[in-house]
Amino acid sequence: MVTAQLVNYLQRELAISNSAIAVALRHAEQDIGQLPVVLWQYGLVTLEQLDLIFDWLESQPT
Repeated sequence: MVTAQLVNYLQRELAISNSAIAVALRHAEQDIGQLPVVLWQYGLVTLEQLDLIFDWLESQPT
């Protein structure tokens, strides 16, 4: 997974703020795959948005 693509998706499609993404990135440093879960755990995305993020991730080529 490319981090830049995920961050771009979060910013453009879900309107997640840069500061929210920065917080989540700090807490997900060791496993970038955990970024969506960290965003949700900190209340920075809704459960619906979390589902959208996982759907997007699944649609990305590996």
